[in-house]
Amino acid sequence: MLSTPLAAVLARRNIHYGWAVVAVTFLSMLVSAGAVGAPGVLLLPLQREFGWDTADISAAMAIRLLLFGLMGPFAAAMINRFGVRRMVLSSLVLVGTGLLSSLAMSQVWQLILLWGFVVGFGTGLTAMVLGATIATRWFAARRGLVIGLLTASSATGQLVFMPLLSVLTEAYGWRSAIALLCAMIGVAAVAMLALMRDHPAELGLTAFGEAEGAAAPRAAGAILPAAFGALRDASATRSFWVLFATFFICGASTNGLIQTHLIPLCVDFAVPEVQAAGLLALMGIFDFIGTVGSGWLSDRFDNRWLLFWYYGLRGLSLIYLPYSDFTLYGLSLFAVFYGLDWIATVPPTVRLIADRFGRERANLVFGWVFAGHQIGAATAAFGAGLSRTVLQSYLPAFFTAGILCLIAALLVPTLGRWRAGEAVARG
Repeated sequence: MLSTPLAAVLARRNIHYGWAVVAVTFLSMLVSAGAVGAPGVLLLPLQREFGWDTADISAAMAIRLLLFGLMGPFAAAMINRFGVRRMVLSSLVLVGTGLLSSLAMSQVWQLILLWGFVVGFGTGLTAMVLGATIATRWFAARRGLVIGLLTASSATGQLVFMPLLSVLTEAYGWRSAIALLCAMIGVAAVAMLALMRDHPAELGLTAFGEAEGAAAPRAAGAILPAAFGALRDASATRSFWVLFATFFICGASTNGLIQTHLIPLCVDFAVPEVQAAGLLALMGIFDFIGTVGSGWLSDRFDNRWLLFWYYGLRGLSLIYLPYSDFTLYGLSLFAVFYGLDWIATVPPTVRLIADRFGRERANLVFGWVFAGHQIGAATAAFGAGLSRTVLQSYLPAFFTAGILCLIAALLVPTLGRWRAGEAVARG
């Protein structure tokens, strides 16, 4: 294991090892984002090769997104129980197995099993709670920035993989794109094995920005009681349900809709697939900027009002999209406007959860809120596919998502400022 000598080298340069943990986590989340986002590129090639309709393929995508979210609170409990390193390695192995097995699939039930259940369960073993865990466990200061960086890895996954997967698919078929993803999963697994440590205390460190002599982490309890105990306590507060509802809308307006259906929507309006994938990459560039910037802002400003602007601007951008005429200029304007806001909602949401429910339980509560995100994503993934099959148009789904975002913008300010009496037990 390289972590101990690397920690010593970094310490001599006055660099906290937490930043190395961020780097390897970023790589792992980036590769997982590629696996989660790949179906958006591969939907049309699968239709052409197997004759499956949009609703059938969207059902598999919906299952994947749903499992990715519903596993969140249990993933947080398992990470607390078994450690980050073991859980991430297990996740990568499962996802790689599902993708490799899909190279031989020929029936729609195999797509649903492999890309729906196996990949969904595999990615769900860490889900978005991994970033929240690393940020709260390794950092007392700069936590919002770290959450922004790790959340932005999803955008970078699009930036790196989507255009490349699209080009590979067009030139060599969709199986070549899956093979590339499997190779990258192997690289991420080796890096995780060599560099990840579960707690700063394992290297004789405290969290970045934390005073020397801080208490060591307590042993985690049993998985199910920890997960459901956090839900029981959090669900007794109004804050939880507002955050759950707004994150449901966040999922319905991002990876459930745009990541899964934007390329087919563009093709409906005579935009080539590779150009549409390039649009996602452009959005990924601006989302990286927007999400890291959101993390920086969340350390300095009222997170409720940040979310108000994020949801409001996202809603307006989705309502604008059908009026863009799907020209290069119109789509580029949408990509910049929407991209800056894609997942900028995550850092303020995590900060609000940590403030209201405590640092030790933040990843558990965020896991349940993230489950709401993925229920929204699954609803949009299936609903948009059904709209395309039944109504021959994706546009009703995009208008609906835009209106929901405006509703979320109005909900967030109702949280009010945190009051000590509202917080759940910190134990």
